[in-house]
Amino acid sequence: MSSIQRQASSGSDGSATVVDEKKRKRMLSNRESARRSRMRKQKQLEDLTGETGRLQMAINQIQQSINAKEQAYSQVESANNVLRAQAMELTDRLRSLNSVLQIVEDVSGLSVDIPEIPDPLMKPWQLAYPIQPITASADMFLN
Repeated sequence: MSSIQRQASSGSDGSATVVDEKKRKRMLSNRESARRSRMRKQKQLEDLTGETGRLQMAINQIQQSINAKEQAYSQVESANNVLRAQAMELTDRLRSLNSVLQIVEDVSGLSVDIPEIPDPLMKPWQLAYPIQPITASADMFLN
């Protein structure tokens, strides 16, 4: 840069100094623009780093929520299996009691009202108990 200024100062007319002044202003403007660009890039990098941290925290929360839901599902499934086993046992007991009632009816000649036991295997699409709707909302997945 000093060689440019020396050449300009060695000239006798003022047009060389005007050109040098324009070059100097352009260089300063370019430096300032480059500085602003570096600052924008630095800010963008910081913003993206912060967003990465927030997203990582959100991922961790979602993973914890998934784990909790899986654990709750396992507990519900286990309880459901217990209830199914109990239902089968009670059905067997009812069949036994119905057979005793049938024997009593046959021996005594009295008419006894023996309830019919629905067989879920014969009509699997017809449940022996009323269907209760399952309600769900988007909020249940956020916890």
